[in-house]
Amino acid sequence: MNEQLVKDEVYKAVLRAATSVSDDVKGLVHEALEKETNMTAKTMLSSMVENLEIAGNKGKGICQSPGYPTSWISFGDGNLPEKINEVVGAALGEATKKGYLRPSIVDPLTRINSGDNSGEGVPNIEYEYNPGQEYVDFYISFKGCGAELGNAMKIMTVPMIKLDQDFAGLKRFVLETAINAGGKPCPPFAIGIGIGGQMDVCSKLSRKAVSTRKWDDVNPDPTLARIEKELKDEINSFGLGAAGCGGDTVCYGVKIAKCATHTAIAPVAINFHCWVARRAGVRIYNDGRVEKLL
Repeated sequence: MNEQLVKDEVYKAVLRAATSVSDDVKGLVHEALEKETNMTAKTMLSSMVENLEIAGNKGKGICQSPGYPTSWISFGDGNLPEKINEVVGAALGEATKKGYLRPSIVDPLTRINSGDNSGEGVPNIEYEYNPGQEYVDFYISFKGCGAELGNAMKIMTVPMIKLDQDFAGLKRFVLETAINAGGKPCPPFAIGIGIGGQMDVCSKLSRKAVSTRKWDDVNPDPTLARIEKELKDEINSFGLGAAGCGGDTVCYGVKIAKCATHTAIAPVAINFHCWVARRAGVRIYNDGRVEKLL
């Protein structure tokens, strides 16, 4: 795979993610504004729409916080780009140097700032190998860290998650977490839910689900699709509204991902994503064709 092409497309994805929200979420913001009946929330949503327009017209960062960068790369036989960690890191450093991203990555204990959004473990990249895949998919997400304050994780048991009727335990955990989060996740938000594996696995599933899926899509698993809609509707019925100040829309979507787990446990991770959905995805084919994903 052409090295320069990969570098160019990764950098363009970083800039796109830093200066705009993904198209699916733009539509959801405008939709929420049109149907909002609470005047305070309507003012908040109008400001969000204006923010999107200014950032887009001026090519500036959509939010003063750059969030925390995570990337997902899926690849096939022999087409994983060389030194892709360095490529992504260099793109983040260049975007920071040019003012698209504020330097906010620090050591967790000393709080020393690297000055260029680099550091141990950054960029965080998750890899997925798919035999026979003749392209590379690259996603990057800058998820705001204020939204992290509402996150929750619980190692449940089967009776806890089911409560003997239609996963009532799972639903109660999600709804209680949403209520407790209030306005901290900068609503309207989306929620990623990971179910299965162990603590680390379900947490990664929750982050990927809310970061790489379109917020207006429908889960291909009919059971998960039904639970996602039920939870979204129930959370919106609370009336928390934009910025948590009351209103009709506080949740744009609930995205669930699951994987196998041990028979003794049912781990669940809940991951909030603020309305600033800074995400970009690109598919680079082995023959050099490029396709925008997010």
